[in-house]
Order: sequence, then structure tokens, then C-alpha cells
Amino acid sequence: MKLQKKLAASLSGVSESRVKIDLEKLDELGGSVDDLKQSITKNDVRSYINSGVIIIRPKRGTSRGRARKLMIQKRKGRRRGPGSRKGKANARFPAKQEWMNRIRKQRSFLKEIKDKEEITPNMFRQLYRKAKGGFFRSKRHIKLYLEEHGLSKHGKD
Repeated sequence: MKLQKKLAASLSGVSESRVKIDLEKLDELGGSVDDLKQSITKNDVRSYINSGVIIIRPKRGTSRGRARKLMIQKRKGRRRGPGSRKGKANARFPAKQEWMNRIRKQRSFLKEIKDKEEITPNMFRQLYRKAKGGFFRSKRHIKLYLEEHGLSKHGKD
């Protein structure tokens, strides 16, 4: 039945290893193994494929099981240490993004305390310029600066 397998493989465009002959199905249909062996044309083999005697096994894919397990671990924060990192720190979290987050927070805080009239518009402008120049490390640094220089009208925040 090597020939039949070869013909079935060429008909379906797969490897011979994916072709399976179901002898039980052949018995159910009332055919014999000899009949199958006698089928030497592509047309004969095609009829056996259509009747389900010759089966083309599905292609084996790559399992995603391991990948899923890894993703679950990464979501928990595992496997992210220095040994697993490929890019520079800037590639993993761009400096520009960091700056944008920081400056937006600082500017909104400055606007907030100006609206509450805790600082004068003139002082707001000076602090705004300092923030733009990268003087303040964080929102907390602005609060500290205000306290140290006694610039806030109401004292502490």
C-alpha cells in the first residue's frame, strides 16, 4: 500500500507520513484490502480519500503552552531581572516618556497651587520656568522647595 500512500500524498500536497489508511472504515464500506492494493490510479485513490478510507492527518503546530506559562510569570513580575534584559534602559522606557510624565505632573501641581492662590502668579511663572529647566526632580521636590524658601502663602500643603 506504499504506492497508494504516495499517490494520496501527492494528491493532497502533503508528506507520506501524514497519510493514514483506515482499514476499519474500509471494512465498513464493504471493500477489501486487495481492492485497495489494486487501486493504482490517482482517480481510484481520490475516491478512497473522499470516502474516508485514506485519511490526511492534520498538520502539527507548535504548542503555545510554554509561551502561555511564561507570559503568566511575566505578568506576575517574574523573569524581568537584569539577566533577562536585552535593550538599554532607555529602550525599555524612553527618557522622553519619563520626562513627559514628570513635567506634566509638576505643571499640573503648579497650576493647582496657583488656582488655590497658595503662590502668586509671578512666583508660579518662576517655578514653571524652573520646572521646564529640569530644576525639580519631582512634585515632592517642588513641595520641599516651597517649604524651605517659605514661598507658600498658607505654609504647608
